[in-house]
Amino acid sequence: MPDDQRRTEEEQERLDRRLSELLQEMRVAMPGVQVLFGFLLAVPFQQGFQSITSSQRMIYFCTLLASAVATAFLIAPTAFHRLMWQQHKKPEIIRLGNRQFIAGLVALALAMIGAVALVTDVLFKGSTLVVTVVAVGLLFAWLWFGLGLVRRFQAERT
Repeated sequence: MPDDQRRTEEEQERLDRRLSELLQEMRVAMPGVQVLFGFLLAVPFQQGFQSITSSQRMIYFCTLLASAVATAFLIAPTAFHRLMWQQHKKPEIIRLGNRQFIAGLVALALAMIGAVALVTDVLFKGSTLVVTVVAVGLLFAWLWFGLGLVRRFQAERT
């Protein structure tokens, strides 16, 4: 008997809700990564791109790759869900989708930090670059991961 037929109605509703929440959260993240990726793909064709330094070129390339990785991971749960359609593997779809989504958020944060680093380096250079990258990195780390992990740890301790 398939797993979904052995589950109670309450378990099935919980799994449906979790999957729906995961897919909805991905819909929120996707426009950001799509806009960033599209922008990064167009940058080398802009006037003045040839005049950037080799370190700026490396920042750009790493940012482009992080954006591509973010796109892959953020779309992956939807593709996996489609491929596993009616295979009665909803808990596995949710577990893997959650991990892929978190990996996509990490890559997206890195891509956004890289984009800020590139622009800051072109505009200011030096210590402004370091301070800006550290501040933006800490902001993403705290808001996207730190706050939730702290609250989760606190809840598990009680």
